[in-house]
Amino acid sequence: MKTALTIAGSDSSGGAGIQADLKTMTLNGVFAMSAVTALTAQNTTGVTDILEATPAFLEAELDAVFTDIFPDAVKIGMVSSGELITVIARKLRQYGARHIVVDPVMVATSGAKLLRDEARTVLMEELLPLAEVVTPNIPEAELLSGRPIATPADMEAAAADIGARYGCAVLCKGGHQLNDANDLLWKNGTLRWFNGRRIDNPNTHGTGCTLSSAIAANLAKGFDLETSVEMAKTYLSGALAAGLNLGHGSGPMDHAFDIKPQYRQEAQG
Repeated sequence: MKTALTIAGSDSSGGAGIQADLKTMTLNGVFAMSAVTALTAQNTTGVTDILEATPAFLEAELDAVFTDIFPDAVKIGMVSSGELITVIARKLRQYGARHIVVDPVMVATSGAKLLRDEARTVLMEELLPLAEVVTPNIPEAELLSGRPIATPADMEAAAADIGARYGCAVLCKGGHQLNDANDLLWKNGTLRWFNGRRIDNPNTHGTGCTLSSAIAANLAKGFDLETSVEMAKTYLSGALAAGLNLGHGSGPMDHAFDIKPQYRQEAQG
C-alpha cells in the first residue's frame, strides 16, 4: 500500500487541516500519516486560538515517520512560523522526500491569518523550491507573485511567475468570483486549464486542504501530475455535491461520500 504524509495544523471541528487531509488520503487509497504543526481551536465560523508545536517536537514527529514508514508523497499545509518551516525544509532535504505538494495556507476561509508575515519569506525561499507543485488560491497567488489577479490571463501570468521563480509546477485555483471552479496548472512553461462544474453548496470549509491532499495521494500511487489533479478535482466535486450541512458557518464536505453503503448504515429504531 502506498503512503502519504500530511504536515499541517489540526482543525478541532474536523473539516480542514490534518483531519481533512487524513480523510482525503484514506478515501483516495493510501495509508495516511501526519506531523502536526499546530493545534487550532476552530469550527465552521472561525479560528479562536492557535497553539504551535515547538520546532524540536515537529522535528521529532518527522524523524519518527521518515525513519519507519517512508512516505511516497508529502502534503504541506498550515505552518504559521518561519522556525517550523525551516525545520520542515531541512528534514525534507535530509530524507530526500519525494512528490511534495505545498498548499500555501496563509488565510483561513473565515479571514483569520494563519501565516505570520515573517514566515512568508521563509516559505517562499526554503519550501517552495522543494515542491513538485504548489496550490495557491487567488489571494495566495497574488501574494506569491506580487501581482493583482482579476482575469484568467492574470492567473496565467501569476502562475508562470511563481513557477519560474521557484522551479515548481503551480496549480492556481479558481473561485473567489473570478472563474468559478476552473483551475490553472502551469508546468515547465506549459499551461493547462482544468474546467470544473460550479456546485451550489456554501459549505466549502477545507476545500483547499482536500484538493491538495487528493493530489498528493494520487502522486503517491504513481499517477502523473496532470492526472493527479484531474482525479483530485473529480473527488472534490463529489465531496461537495454530497451536500453535507453541518455547523453554523461554512461547513465541511462529506469526504466519505463514496464509501460502501454498509459502512454508512445507521442504527434503526
